[in-house]
Amino acid sequence: MSQQDICVVVPTIREYECMREYVANAREHGFDTDRLFVVLVTEAFCDTDEMAAMLDDLGVDGAVFDGTAREAWFAEQGVSEYAHLIPAASHAQTSFGLLYMWANERFDYGVFIDDDTLPHEGEDFFGTHLENLAYEGEIESRASDESWVNVLDDADANLYPRGYPYAAMDEDIERKTTEVDDVVASQGLWTNVPDLDAVRILMDGDLQGQAQSRTSADDFGEDFVAAEGQYLTVCSMNLAFRREVIPAFYQLPMDDNRWDVGRFDDIWSGLFLKRACDVLGKQVYNGGPLCEHNKAPRSTFDDLQNEVAGLELNEHVWEVIDDAAAGAESYHDAFAAMADALAEGEFESWNNGEFLNYCGAHMRDWLDCLDALEEPAAEPVEVPADD
Repeated sequence: MSQQDICVVVPTIREYECMREYVANAREHGFDTDRLFVVLVTEAFCDTDEMAAMLDDLGVDGAVFDGTAREAWFAEQGVSEYAHLIPAASHAQTSFGLLYMWANERFDYGVFIDDDTLPHEGEDFFGTHLENLAYEGEIESRASDESWVNVLDDADANLYPRGYPYAAMDEDIERKTTEVDDVVASQGLWTNVPDLDAVRILMDGDLQGQAQSRTSADDFGEDFVAAEGQYLTVCSMNLAFRREVIPAFYQLPMDDNRWDVGRFDDIWSGLFLKRACDVLGKQVYNGGPLCEHNKAPRSTFDDLQNEVAGLELNEHVWEVIDDAAAGAESYHDAFAAMADALAEGEFESWNNGEFLNYCGAHMRDWLDCLDALEEPAAEPVEVPADD
């Protein structure tokens, strides 16, 4: 059996059987599925027994964690005081997968997959992500006069992804060739339904939460990196990363907070990661492998309600951290500096500015939890594959 070195994290309450397609894609392209361990992060109202049975049927190792199972895991690891880091009923529960990885040193790589996606038939999903993480050589580098790079720029110059600041629109893009030698994250982009925020979906004339615009593989150009000092949206629906980034990659406590801020967990974690990468001389690779995003219809106004509490903050978070972490020599230290900037900052002039202090406090707790998990702990119950 191959070394099990890849932890696949899937937050799901609906279409968990998407994993059948991802496993089939791996086997079709000759990727060794014995390397995979699948963590399904779910809720008690879902059929966890069916999820476990699916993993068994697929012949891949994995574990299913609803709220009760997560609480038990925290207790088994001796870190129950940090259970608040994982919000209830939120996509940000992907952070639980990061903690699971950190507690199990066999994992060198993590992969985030959203349950409303499918792999492209002609692309080696896992193999391409690992090739990206190992890539060294020339690649296109993008920058703009607004310090932001639009990952959908090739698809449509007027199409901006969820989390892209409104103040940074209408940017002038510069494209160059650069050398990369230390890629730590691989962001695959998405065809079919673009990942837009509710305001932009409404402007696109759609009340069902999807947008009228659609993207295809032909809409995407060369793979690229954002230049040093430039920010970009990082979406966790199709993302691979090295274990080393986990200290700076906390998916923030969205939805389950008194300000009702939601929908920016992966976006803001991407800002922290990019800032840490710039300080440490690392890179985030963007482009393939593409996935098909099949977002289910839902009220655009419901999404707007979930996003509006954080929209003004999203315009400024990157500015707050842009001066932090200079001179840091590790992801831990870089993230600690950004945590301090948020925890101690004065943000009263922004709507729900106090939420940023709340995030900073949680970021500090995140680092403390990771430190505590480095102590030996018991293994949680796993779902074995059939021989």
